[in-house]
Amino acid sequence: MRLVLMLLFSAPAAAYAQSGGILGQWEDPGGSVLAIVRCGKDVCIRIDAISPRAPALTDIHNPDRSLRSRPLCGLEIGRGFQMTGDRQAQDGTLYDPKSGNTYHGQMKMVGGELHLRGYIGFSIFGRTEIWRRPAGEVRACTADRQTPGHSAGL
Repeated sequence: MRLVLMLLFSAPAAAYAQSGGILGQWEDPGGSVLAIVRCGKDVCIRIDAISPRAPALTDIHNPDRSLRSRPLCGLEIGRGFQMTGDRQAQDGTLYDPKSGNTYHGQMKMVGGELHLRGYIGFSIFGRTEIWRRPAGEVRACTADRQTPGHSAGL
């Protein structure tokens, strides 16, 4: 009986630890892997692994010409998010290296997916991108090794 109770109570805890709420690594639709991490009291997003399908390895679309040669590897693309629960955060900013634009942002877990919404002004004027957990282990990129991929074939 004791074993059954331990299994019943540990299964939800294990599932929660595995999901980790919004924190942890997520794969975007293009195949790059991003990490959502605590940055002091805020939540930030950084690029952990760049997809081999990525159009560039540097920040070529940055509006500041002096930043266009900086590597995307490790780049912080989200900052200032405030957690409003384990499964959502809001009031942050998102930088899109594909366009060089910066947007207001919010994120929310829906089931096992992360819905990341970038918008200008009001959230109704925006776009939502759906991220999923990586299928395999991710080796974080480094400045000298930009496209590491992960075991699922990225």
